[in-house]
Amino acid sequence: MTPLRFTKLHGLGNDFLVVDVRDLDARTAAAVQDPATVRWLCDRQFGVGGDGVLAVRAARTPGATAEMRVLNADGSEAEMCGNGLRCVVKHLWDRAPGGERMVVDTGAGPLACGVHVEDGKVTSVTVDMGRPRLTRAEIPMTGPAGERCVEQPIAIPGDAAGERKVTAVSMGNPHAVVFVDSADEARRLAETLGPALERHAWFPRKTNAEWAHVASRREIDLVVWERGCGITLACGTGACATAVAACLTGRADPGTEITVRLPGGPLAITVAAGYSTVLMRGPARIVFEAEIDLDRGATTARPA
Repeated sequence: MTPLRFTKLHGLGNDFLVVDVRDLDARTAAAVQDPATVRWLCDRQFGVGGDGVLAVRAARTPGATAEMRVLNADGSEAEMCGNGLRCVVKHLWDRAPGGERMVVDTGAGPLACGVHVEDGKVTSVTVDMGRPRLTRAEIPMTGPAGERCVEQPIAIPGDAAGERKVTAVSMGNPHAVVFVDSADEARRLAETLGPALERHAWFPRKTNAEWAHVASRREIDLVVWERGCGITLACGTGACATAVAACLTGRADPGTEITVRLPGGPLAITVAAGYSTVLMRGPARIVFEAEIDLDRGATTARPA
């Protein structure tokens, strides 16, 4: 099998192996997207280590540069990943510079991205994340299809509190947002209740679980238990969903930039008036480039 070339990038510590499968033979392209291979590659002790593999494929939409397929660390597939998309945009633009805008196909549809460049390299990306999906059918979750889930009482298995209030939002992938009283509580509950909320019966495709503390109308502290990954240092779609939930519940204001502080650093989120779209701005960085032998598990890294 041809050695696999990949680039490891991160957005606020949410790290990914980006693989351009357009350059690979059919056998290698299939192997790197196999769930067992993804789990091995993302293993931080026995593999390369990462929160997921991002497969760059041929675009499906006219005008798009490429398609991003998101494979979680557990081998499952996600519809969308905000931090991952910024990493893919940097990967594509740095290799073929041109223009201030790029469209990338995702499981949530084609998304327009604005690139911010310094010294010929992308340093940050603004993603137009599109319209937040707010009905139970769109998220998806159980219950009346056209109804919203805003501050609904939910019993989470193992939760001594009995019930908490959850607001559900889809940013192309499902999110369940719970607001808590402090940043420390957000971390503790993400660790202890995140797995149970991810697999709650209300969410047939599971869900990302957000634990958020509103410090002010323009500042939110957030810890995310990501579906298929566990706690990560940052989650772009989770930050967007949380900002939307804060606006829906009167804790923040549409049309105002909100700083969402994650363990890996801040993202700037703006929820448009009328909830027509959500803008996410944040960094993307290269960690290293390397080759790996998928047959033998041997790696040879070189500086990016």
